[in-house]
Amino acid sequence: MSLMSIEGLTRRFGGLTAVDNVSFRVEEGDILSIIGPNGAGKSTLFKMIGAALHPTAGRVVFEGKTISGLKPHVVAALGLVRTFQETTIFREMTVLESVTLAHHVRLRAGFLGVYFGGPVARADERAFLASAREILDALGLASICNERARNLPHGHLRALGVAMALAVKPKALLLDEPFAGMNSEETDRAVDMVEGIRRHGVTVLLVEHDMRAVMRISDRIVVMNHGAKIAEGAPTDIQRDGAVVEAYLGRDDESAHGAAS
Repeated sequence: MSLMSIEGLTRRFGGLTAVDNVSFRVEEGDILSIIGPNGAGKSTLFKMIGAALHPTAGRVVFEGKTISGLKPHVVAALGLVRTFQETTIFREMTVLESVTLAHHVRLRAGFLGVYFGGPVARADERAFLASAREILDALGLASICNERARNLPHGHLRALGVAMALAVKPKALLLDEPFAGMNSEETDRAVDMVEGIRRHGVTVLLVEHDMRAVMRISDRIVVMNHGAKIAEGAPTDIQRDGAVVEAYLGRDDESAHGAAS
C-alpha cells in the first residue's frame, strides 16, 4: 500500500479551477517532486495535501486514512508535516535550542510536570536534546549548533526549518521550494540535506522550480500545467516528455536536457 494517495484533487475559486482532478501516489521512502510553470497550480495542490486548504472535490489518503478536511495540526500529528518557515523561527535562539524546542509537541509531561521540573519532564528534555543533536548531525548542521538563528544565512535558515520539522518525527515531509534563492553551493548542500532526510527514514514530497536539483534528487516527478497533471515518471522519462518541454521548459529539447542534466 502506498504511504499517500492523492485522489482526484480539485480546487475551484469562483469560476477559476486552480487544480483539476489531480491524482498520484507517494510511495514510502520516495522523494517525489511536483514541478510546473508559474500558475500551474502547484502551490494550491501542495496546500491541499498538507490540509492548509480544503479541496472542492477529491481527497488525500495518508496511511489508509482520509485526511482532507482535517486541521493541519491533526494531520501533522498523524505524521504528515510541513517545514517551519523562516517567519516561524525564533531568531534569538540558537540552532540547537530551536530544534530542541520543536520537540515539545511530543512532551509526555503535563503542564504541572513541566512547571515543577518533574522526572518525566526532565527525561523528556534530555531525550529532546539528544534527538536535536542527532538531527543536526544528520543534516550536516552540527558545526553551527550554537549560532543564533538571526545570524544564519538564507540556506542555513531553510535547513533549520527542516531540522525543526524533523523534531516532530514525521513519516512524510512537505518541502515548499527548498532550493529557492540559493546559489549553487547552497543548493548542493540543500540537495545533500534532502537526501539525508530520506536516510532518516522520512518520505519527501516537494514543490520546486530548480530543475537541476529536481532531476538530481527525485525518484519520481509529477508535472502540472494549467491546474492539471500532464506527466508523471522518473526524471529520465520527464526529460524526454515533449509536453513537459513545451509547457514547462518552453524551449527546445536540447536546451531542456541541458537544464536537467
